[in-house]
Amino acid sequence: MDPQFTQTLWITLKLAVSTTAILILIGLPFAYWLADTKLKIKPLIEALVSMPMVLPPSVIGYYMLVIYSPRNWFGSWLGKVFDVRLAFSFEGVLIASVIFSLPFMVQPLHNGLRALPNSLREASYTLGKSKVTTFFRVLLPNIKPSVITAVALTFAHSIGEFGVVLMVGGNMPGETRVASIAIYDEVQSLNFEAANRYAVILFLTSLVLLTTIYSVNKKYDTWKMV
Repeated sequence: MDPQFTQTLWITLKLAVSTTAILILIGLPFAYWLADTKLKIKPLIEALVSMPMVLPPSVIGYYMLVIYSPRNWFGSWLGKVFDVRLAFSFEGVLIASVIFSLPFMVQPLHNGLRALPNSLREASYTLGKSKVTTFFRVLLPNIKPSVITAVALTFAHSIGEFGVVLMVGGNMPGETRVASIAIYDEVQSLNFEAANRYAVILFLTSLVLLTTIYSVNKKYDTWKMV
């Protein structure tokens, strides 16, 4: 097998797995807080979280490049203190991917938590359980379909990212070249056989993930009706 083909798939997988893992750690507590908070600016926070779903990837990519730039205070600080350059690096792409995929993790979790009856929380609090214990021992087990949906959607979205990755990471083989960018390159080079190999893998992966989501939700709906 072509080493470059394998390498590109590995970078794609590493980006998707890393993005999903980070967002699980961030998304679970954030979705819980969002479902529980009574802040008046909650609609604004929800809108900001959902922005990556409606903004063109190039907009997010552009602002990430501005932030990463040595001319910006943050980029300059990273370079001087840690000797880190995020633009056109895997780490920079990963941060952008986390931001761009945030709503795909948070929204399913948030919707699942909001759908739970308040009596579950109240009963747990009455028994003297903390908010953390209530979340992990009472609420989380009751939103398993939402968790699976959030993880699957985040992973599927991450492996198909194109605009943000291209803007922030460019097309650097072995560093930032993922399958979606490779497809574009191969088509531009009229190498349709190679493009098809990448496309088939992404298509089948997305199909399996979406089928899993619908299967889990169907079983959960059947269980609720029993």
